[in-house]
Amino acid sequence: MSGIYIHIPFCKKKCHYCNFYSTPSDKYRSEIIAALQKELYLQKSYLHGDVNTIYFGGGTPSLLTMDEINRLLDTIYNNYEVNLAMEITLEVNPDDITAAKVKDLRTTGINRISIGIQSFHAADLNYLNRIHTAAQGEYAIKTLQDAGFTDLSIDLIYGIPTLSMSNWKQNLNKAIELEVAHISAYALTVEPKTNLEVLINKQKLMGVSETDTSNQFRYLMQFMKDNNYIQYEISNFCLPSHQSKHNTSYWEGVPYLGVGPSAHSYNQISRQWNCSNLAQYVESLSNNTVSFEIEQLSPMQKYNEFVMTSLRTNTGVNLMSLRHNFSGKYVDYFERILQKYSNSQLLTITPVSICLTDEGRLFADGISSDFFITD
Repeated sequence: MSGIYIHIPFCKKKCHYCNFYSTPSDKYRSEIIAALQKELYLQKSYLHGDVNTIYFGGGTPSLLTMDEINRLLDTIYNNYEVNLAMEITLEVNPDDITAAKVKDLRTTGINRISIGIQSFHAADLNYLNRIHTAAQGEYAIKTLQDAGFTDLSIDLIYGIPTLSMSNWKQNLNKAIELEVAHISAYALTVEPKTNLEVLINKQKLMGVSETDTSNQFRYLMQFMKDNNYIQYEISNFCLPSHQSKHNTSYWEGVPYLGVGPSAHSYNQISRQWNCSNLAQYVESLSNNTVSFEIEQLSPMQKYNEFVMTSLRTNTGVNLMSLRHNFSGKYVDYFERILQKYSNSQLLTITPVSICLTDEGRLFADGISSDFFITD
């Protein structure tokens, strides 16, 4: 079982908060598509077993034409063992969605759509430098549903300085009213070297309030629970049977191949990442090579990643897996740290697993780091 991630680096406009590799230009567009096909071919031996998921991310993959999507999918079908019932996800921006485009998407084999809504309020979209309007967000959802896409996910962001608790509640209610099966909700984070960091430092935009962010996250968890959504990962909520198979594979340590500039790959032994430069990426593939860096994962790194990704999920750290996959010193260390939390309200501790409580999810990074082993 494995997955393929395809990074499409083009955007119409760069959002203030985005720290993913992308460019507000379509320079090298035809060359990039050809290079992606070449990389898929050259890396066909990286994965073993059936490909169960394909994910078009970015950037803005909805800028692709149907021909470009089909060329990439055909390259996969022709070079990999694929599960014919696999999940194929396309990230889309609402402003790219038209009835005609959606009709064409139905012919490609894509069966899951992730929509970058972020908010249904204009002030929030303006703060984030999003290009679409609130009306386009709702139109995109309804148009995709009318065309027969039942596996829809939307992204929402909380903690935006312009987002009041009242409007956050409206965003969530709107998502429920629209019968969206999956919601990915993320706290606004001021990443280094982003436009958001620069604008906040120059006092041209308001800074993020940790208190407002925490309060909106607490409300989010309870609201989703009350509406029968499963919080299967800290930032991801779904109705039964609608979890993202592709993203779930990341948290379960399933191998995946990432193609495209800046894309990461993982095969349970090493991790590698492609160069973050369009010209370099295209040139390397024109010479039948892939420009990437690689690191071999040490037992310590594998242990730390296992703890971090497991704690993010609703199933938590499986103690049998911990004991089976790691030597005694790692198990002993984990159990020693666990004693610190024996009377805590942050973890649910059973003989089978260790899971974060709702309150613990607010401190997930700190709790995970407590269990990390460092040199």
